[in-house]
Amino acid sequence: MLKKHIENGDVIRLISHNDADGISAAGVIANAIHEEGGQFHTTIVPRLKSDTVKDLAKEKYELFVFSDMGSACLEQINQSIKSDVIIADHHQPSDVEANDNVVHINPHLFGIDGSKDLSGAGASYLVVRDMDKKHLAYLALVGAFGDMQCPDGFSGVNQMILSDGLDSGNLEIHEDLKIVSKTQEPIYKSLAYTLNPALPGLTGNLEGAIGFLEKRGISYGIKFDELSDEERDVLKDELIKLNPEIFGDVYTVPKENPVLRNLEEYSILLDSCGKNKKFGLGISIALGERDKALNAALNLQNNYRSELMKGMEWITREGSIPMDYIQYIYSDDKVLKSVMGTIASVGMSAKILPEDKPILALARLHNDIKISGRTTRPMVNKGVDLGKALQDASANFGGQGGGHDIAAGAMIPFTAKDNFLLLVNDIIEHQLNNN
Repeated sequence: MLKKHIENGDVIRLISHNDADGISAAGVIANAIHEEGGQFHTTIVPRLKSDTVKDLAKEKYELFVFSDMGSACLEQINQSIKSDVIIADHHQPSDVEANDNVVHINPHLFGIDGSKDLSGAGASYLVVRDMDKKHLAYLALVGAFGDMQCPDGFSGVNQMILSDGLDSGNLEIHEDLKIVSKTQEPIYKSLAYTLNPALPGLTGNLEGAIGFLEKRGISYGIKFDELSDEERDVLKDELIKLNPEIFGDVYTVPKENPVLRNLEEYSILLDSCGKNKKFGLGISIALGERDKALNAALNLQNNYRSELMKGMEWITREGSIPMDYIQYIYSDDKVLKSVMGTIASVGMSAKILPEDKPILALARLHNDIKISGRTTRPMVNKGVDLGKALQDASANFGGQGGGHDIAAGAMIPFTAKDNFLLLVNDIIEHQLNNN
C-alpha cells in the first residue's frame, strides 16, 4: 500500500510516538519514502487521542501511517478516516476489526509478545522490508533498544530483523562492556550514566562511581578508550561481579558517527530528543543529519542526564511508597517530572527499589497526572499485566491508559489520584491471584 501511494505522488501523512521507539519508527518509514522519491509530513505526539484522530481525518491526505501507535484507537480510526491507513504498532490492540481501508500490523494479532519480540520501529520496518530496505533494519533495532527489548539478546521477530541487518552489511556484533559514552565522557560518568544493564551502587551515582574506581586503582577522570589494557581488564572483571550482564553482545554500525555507532546509545540520544520535545531534531538525526543536529542532540542529552542524576539522588533518598500489591513515587517538581518513568524503572533494576511489586511513577501536569508503570519479567510471569491494569483503571476516571504487560502509561485527572492507586492495587491483586 505504501509503495502504491508513493508511486502515485501522494504526500504520506506520518504520525508517531514521542519516545526513542516512536522516533525510530518514523525514521524507518520516512527514510523509505525519501529513498523512493516520495514526500511525507510527520507529526510526533505523546499519545493518540480520539480528538487527534478526528482532527487528522479533516486533513486531505490519501494515506495516513501511524507508527508505534494506533492499535488502541482502531475503532476511532475506523470511524473517522476514510483514506487508506497503515497502523504499525506493537502495543496491546483494542478488540476491534480493521476496516478494509486499514492495514493493521501488530504482533499481538499473531500471538507474538509486543513487549519483547517486536517494537514499534520493528513493526514499521515490516511495512517497508519488501521494498528492498534491509539496510534500515538497524534503525528498527534502535527502536527495540529504546523499548528495552534487548535485555540479553534479541528474541522473536527482532531476531529476524537482526539477521536482515547483518545480511545488509551495515550492522555488526561483538562482545564488549555495555557502558555508555566511552569516547565522550570520563569513565566515572560513563558508569553512572549506564542504565541498562544497571550497575548497583554506580548507576545514577557519580560519587559512588568515583569511589568504586579509586578503590580499584583505576583512573576515573579519563575516558574508557584512554585506559590501559590492564585497567580495562580489571574494570571488566569488577563490573561483571556487580552485574554479569554488563559484558556481552554489543550491536554497532561501524560506518556511523562514533556517537551513534552503538545502537543502544543511538536510542538514548533519540530518547533525549523526545524527552525534551525536540521531535524534529530526533527525526532529522534518524534521517541522516549530523554536524549541528548531532551537537544539539548531545547538549540535550547532557541536560537530560543531569536531571536524571538528580532524580536518582531523590529516589535513593526518598524511596517509594508501598501499598499491598504495588508501590509508587510521586512528585510535582519540574525537574523530576521529566525523568519519573526512567528513575522508577532504573530504581528497580539498580536494586534501589524493591522488585517484587510493580511501580507507578506519578507526575503532576496542571490538572492531570501522568503515570508511568514498570514491572519485571518475573512479575509478568506471575500474572501482572500493567497495560491492562492501567487501561482499565484510568477508564474508570475519564482517563486514558495502556501499553505492555511490563511497561505502560496513563493520564488521569489529578483529583482521581488516590482512588486510582487503590483501584490499580486491587487489579494487580486480582491478576496475581487469578493467574
